[in-house]
Amino acid sequence: MPSLWDWVNHNQYTQGVALGYFGADPLGLECNTMTPEENERHNRFLRSFTAHEPAVRAYIRRMVPSRADADDVMQEVSVVLWEKFGDFREGADFRPWAFGVARFEVLAWFRDKGRDRLVLDEEVVGKLADETAKDEVHLAQQRDALEACMKKVAPEQRDLLMQAYQPESQIQEVARNSGRTVTGFYQWLHRMRRTLLKCIKNEIVREVSS
Repeated sequence: MPSLWDWVNHNQYTQGVALGYFGADPLGLECNTMTPEENERHNRFLRSFTAHEPAVRAYIRRMVPSRADADDVMQEVSVVLWEKFGDFREGADFRPWAFGVARFEVLAWFRDKGRDRLVLDEEVVGKLADETAKDEVHLAQQRDALEACMKKVAPEQRDLLMQAYQPESQIQEVARNSGRTVTGFYQWLHRMRRTLLKCIKNEIVREVSS
């Protein structure tokens, strides 16, 4: 089950990343000099990129040694995705296409690091990429199910869950703000997680059956 914070933070984080990579002027032009067609292409790319960036980043992270390495590769992938977006067929699935680009860039990164005895050879990386892509299908189901289940949670309870799963959150403070003791809050959190897990399983079964 992906962390609740992964879902909670998804929109804000990916929008920030997208603006960081492809901000006001991704083509090297002033925004007000973009043609309507260029502006629409830019917006279509941002919508696709922000929707799939976490999955692409996770895909890369599983194949490189460190988070810093993943950040470096992700930046290159992002640039290539934008440069090649004109070749992307509108209406096609962005994620497999982005995975293909990411795989190529990971292999290029390993070739650049080829003198390092700690890096994997290309055959191993290729197999790992295939397995990672297969796993991502299941993880995507879990993310979608979690999002659907979180929408069913009462707003005040959802806010508490968001607070509890923030990075570096202080459970004692969250518990105090909720009017519960720390023990009582942990018990409530355990019940909510069990409820969400049951909901996620039901959502996945419903999706597979539909």
